[in-house]
Amino acid sequence: MIAGLHQVVAIWLLASSALAAPAPAGGRLWKRAGNPEFQKDFPDPSIMQDSDGMWYSFATAGNGKQVQVAKASNPRGPWEYLDNDLLPNAGSWTTSKNTWAPDVRLLSDGSYVMYYSGEVKSNTAHHCVGTATSRAVLGPYTPSDEPFDCNLSIGGSIDPSGFQDEDGKRYVVYKIDGNSIGHGGSCNNGVAPFIATPILLQEVKEDGVTKVGSPIQILDRSDADGPLVEAPTILRNPDGMYVLFFSSGCFTEPTYNVNYALAKSVRGPYSKSSTPLVTTDDAFGLTAPGGATPVVDGSGIVFHADCAEGRCLFENKIGIQGQKVVLDGVDGIGM
Repeated sequence: MIAGLHQVVAIWLLASSALAAPAPAGGRLWKRAGNPEFQKDFPDPSIMQDSDGMWYSFATAGNGKQVQVAKASNPRGPWEYLDNDLLPNAGSWTTSKNTWAPDVRLLSDGSYVMYYSGEVKSNTAHHCVGTATSRAVLGPYTPSDEPFDCNLSIGGSIDPSGFQDEDGKRYVVYKIDGNSIGHGGSCNNGVAPFIATPILLQEVKEDGVTKVGSPIQILDRSDADGPLVEAPTILRNPDGMYVLFFSSGCFTEPTYNVNYALAKSVRGPYSKSSTPLVTTDDAFGLTAPGGATPVVDGSGIVFHADCAEGRCLFENKIGIQGQKVVLDGVDGIGM
């Protein structure tokens, strides 16, 4: 946590009003049972609100689709799974298979940009970050001819997410997929020498695609993170503090988690929390939670955790006060 931080950094995350309950005396954690909405594998969820007030969540390939989507009139649900594939063609440089971690942003001209991780046709062991655009939130999305970021010599890149700062500047934050060229073990990076998995920040123009300058590194793995850090998303809270959510550990293992780091500038430096936000077997009994995306206004967050169908969508409500993280409740979608 950043030294000298006097303001409370409060991020209130999604909870079902139907299951709402007062916190117990003394501020102790309280647990609420999951509230399934649909029985679907829905990994790496992102969330956004459209101009008409409807909410949409997008997810990694599954259930016969490359980019999955669900909608709701309220971020607390109930959520409706839609029979739409938003990106069946992920671009000529991809296989149009195994598309990961889509993130959609509404631009100022009323159009939409989707960031995603595309499987590279020339080397299917790697993914790279791609972009696609549409005039409608449900597409069809037209992919760009070239990837947004793709350096296979360092492992390619994955898990892009858009962010617009208070001054109107737009950014894309993503992970260099170094563990894809690792030496084996946990997520292919559990055997020394360990490969860096840095998180980069790239400024873009108003179109959400055209780059401004070069990317900068804002985070990387440490021994405490295990094989990697990934799934970065950025939130600016009303007090001007930047919260970088990310996951560490390996997504196939119970050590996977939702973590965060704080900074006073979008460009950092970011200081990691000493305690992850959501972990396996914490007060809520989830397994391998990760891939979190916050609502733009800081009112909520979505993430996945293991379920019978694969990895299902969850909503979480928390408070962060100084160095203390208090989790208040969790609802599951598709447990």
